[in-house]
Amino acid sequence: MAVGDLKTDKGVKDLNSYLADHSYIEGWQPTQADVAVLEALGKTPTSSNPHVLRWYNHIKSYDLKVLPGEKKASILSSSSNVSNTTTAKNEDDVDLFGSDDEEDAEAVRIREERLKAYAEKKSKKPALIAKSSLVLDVKPWGDDTDMKAMEDAVRSIQMDGLVWGASKLVAVGYGIHKFRIMCVIEDDKVSVDLLVEQIESFEDLVQSVDIESFNKI
Repeated sequence: MAVGDLKTDKGVKDLNSYLADHSYIEGWQPTQADVAVLEALGKTPTSSNPHVLRWYNHIKSYDLKVLPGEKKASILSSSSNVSNTTTAKNEDDVDLFGSDDEEDAEAVRIREERLKAYAEKKSKKPALIAKSSLVLDVKPWGDDTDMKAMEDAVRSIQMDGLVWGASKLVAVGYGIHKFRIMCVIEDDKVSVDLLVEQIESFEDLVQSVDIESFNKI
């Protein structure tokens, strides 16, 4: 028996007649053939076709995706099958749920790439080096101390992370001057105490060293 277009009353009545003697569209259990007819039907049948209504409610109680077989019913006319196949294909093309998953996956991929790029950029950025600016007052033993020799001695001190700056003589009275010099140090490399000790090690020239100012850069 062939069933016509299920969008028409005649097609539904033909299906009702067929289901009067059949529990399922094909065989003795629900299959994808039932799904094909269900989709071709498109809407809930009325009580005027009781066998279709019974069959419809029964098939709807299943998880349609897991039913066996091919989604094609031999009782449907060729035009109905083509219509049903086209509808199913269009639904597959839309794939509402799948598209959301793909968009979510794409968003995750883009976010991960940006985070990776940021991490790489940050790793290549030079680390901030802590530095300090010092002004040191170097006091000589007396007015006969060779201040030029004192300056040469102080500037001869070389350390990784130490840069000497401008210097001048500052009068302290009675014709005596002290030697004031600026320098910049890297905090992790240069110990201020060690620097002062090395300057004071020039015992023939240096009486003492005072820290005039100490500022973090």
